Amino acid sequence: QVQLVESGGGLVQPGGSLRLSCAASGSIFSISNMGWYRQAPGKQRELVARITSVGSTNYADSVKGRFTISRDNAKGTVYLQMNSLKPEDTAVYYCNANIRGAADNHFRNYWGQGTQVTVSS
Repeated sequence: QVQLVESGGGLVQPGGSLRLSCAASGSIFSISNMGWYRQAPGKQRELVARITSVGSTNYADSVKGRFTISRDNAKGTVYLQMNSLKPEDTAVYYCNANIRGAADNHFRNYWGQGTQVTVSS
C-alpha cells in the first residue's frame, strides 16, 4: 500500500520559516512528479510548487522567491522550505505525487493527509 506521510506543519509568526517534508512509503517502483498544494478555509485547493524526477521546478506566483521545493529521490521524499511566511500562507498543505507501485503497470496519483500551517502573531 503506497502512502504519502507529511510532517513539519505548525504555528509560526509572520516573517518566520517552516520546512515541510513528505515521504512516500510502500512497495514503490518509481516516482515521477511530486508537489505541494494548499487549501485555505473557503478557498479551492491550489498548486504551491511542483518538482519533476530530474529536478525541474515550478511555483505559484504568490510564493516565488520565498518557497523552495526539493526532493531526495533515494528517500522518496519531497520538501518545501517556506521562508518569509505571511498570514495569507495559512492553509492546510497537501503533498501530491505520481507513483508507480511495484505491482502496477502505470502511475497513480496520491495525496497526503495534509498538514496545517498557521502564520499568525
